[in-house]
Amino acid sequence: MRRPETHLLATPTGVEALAAAAAQADPDSLAAATALRSRFPPDVAAAALTQTGFRRSARAKLGERADRMLFTRAGLEQASRAAVAAHHADRFAAAGVHRVVDFGCGIGADTLALLDAGLEVVAVEADPETASVAQANLADRAEVLVGDAVELAPRLLSSGVAAYADPARRTGRGRSWRLEDLSPAWSFVESLLTGDRVAGVKLGPGLPHRVIPPGVEAEWVSERGDTVEVGLWSGAGVRPDARVALLLPDDRLVVDPTTAELPVGPVGTVLYEPAGAVTRAGGLAQLGAELGARRLHPDLAYLTAEHVRPTPFATAFEVLEVHPYTEQALRHWARDRGVGTLEIKKRGLDLDPAVLRRRLKLRGSASATVVLTRGEAGTLLLAVRRLRQD
Repeated sequence: MRRPETHLLATPTGVEALAAAAAQADPDSLAAATALRSRFPPDVAAAALTQTGFRRSARAKLGERADRMLFTRAGLEQASRAAVAAHHADRFAAAGVHRVVDFGCGIGADTLALLDAGLEVVAVEADPETASVAQANLADRAEVLVGDAVELAPRLLSSGVAAYADPARRTGRGRSWRLEDLSPAWSFVESLLTGDRVAGVKLGPGLPHRVIPPGVEAEWVSERGDTVEVGLWSGAGVRPDARVALLLPDDRLVVDPTTAELPVGPVGTVLYEPAGAVTRAGGLAQLGAELGARRLHPDLAYLTAEHVRPTPFATAFEVLEVHPYTEQALRHWARDRGVGTLEIKKRGLDLDPAVLRRRLKLRGSASATVVLTRGEAGTLLLAVRRLRQD
């Protein structure tokens, strides 16, 4: 256990270089590199330009705060979105927590949200470079430690202290969703979720239900249409063994496991595309029952019905046309209707919509949306129109 070293860009020279890099119209250009190297050492100039690119990429995820932060490439990729991090912090605060140990803090995005919620935080990071980035981002607001989470946990988790963990999900081959590739290991994650303290763990949304420990609440989270994680929660304030779909900011479906399976039937006049969090949480049957809908195919997450019912948990489409699907049939359909702009949605088919769109060689002024999927009678081409659900 040790404190991280001061990051190169957290020094006075580094801060000045960052300001100079931010003033460049194109940080990736040769002109920008030349301008900064005329004023700063090569390593400082290169780091500042790289960080400027990271900051611009991070704005969609972290908002204006990104312009005051440092990043690593992997840290930016794994960092929680601002709204999601705030949700984590709100759960700890609602449970009456005052102090949290953030294991695997990365660049500190979740730590910042915990601090914003008025909590005391100790941030632990195994990678020294990432820890120095976290220290720069957190300034003096939290203690940052470089060390192994498994070794430090017994010393840091005294009575009443909560735990949060965001295990690294990368290997030398890139991002991984396999439990055996988590760092710290899955066994450590399980040790936090015994129920004797408030604990939250952020994992990929594809986590199999069968591995979730007993007594733990699993909450799949969607934000701005993307299913970004499953959070495992234990301790005070949780719903033991619940499976929950949360569409931020506050649309929540608590899955009733006794809901009967939906029937499978033909395409109706309405097609529903359930939110990913609902599907991942196992709430498809419950949502379908609430909508008076049936499944289009037993293995695919499309619902269909004769009448639209408003719901925050699915996108609704009016079905305009139904045809058997082949690529040639789609090409002729688009040509006959003068479609030049085509949104292609698909499930259950091994195709890339972007590649297919290029092969179609679309011409025309009309725009349209099609759904390519499987139904009871085979592969379908559905021409659809989004419906407003006020």
